[in-house]
Amino acid sequence: MIRRRLIVHGRVQGVGFRWAIVRAGESRGVSGWVTNRADGTVEAVLEGEPDAVESVVRLSKEGPRGAQVERVDVAEEEPEALHGFVAR
Repeated sequence: MIRRRLIVHGRVQGVGFRWAIVRAGESRGVSGWVTNRADGTVEAVLEGEPDAVESVVRLSKEGPRGAQVERVDVAEEEPEALHGFVAR
């Protein structure tokens, strides 16, 4: 089990980015959460099997149609055994 915290920069609010991450996480068995931040970025925490988490990280670098991802900051963290995936 691994945990990653993402900060996604670019045009990532108002384009369905959070819901794309929720769907991707759920379909891959990844737990966590995703939220819009006041500075215009999107923050996400992902926990799960390494391949599944890395798959969601890769997806976040593209985003859904309409998004323009400039960069994704990825930090490793200690897992907290989260359950489920939610948009905040």
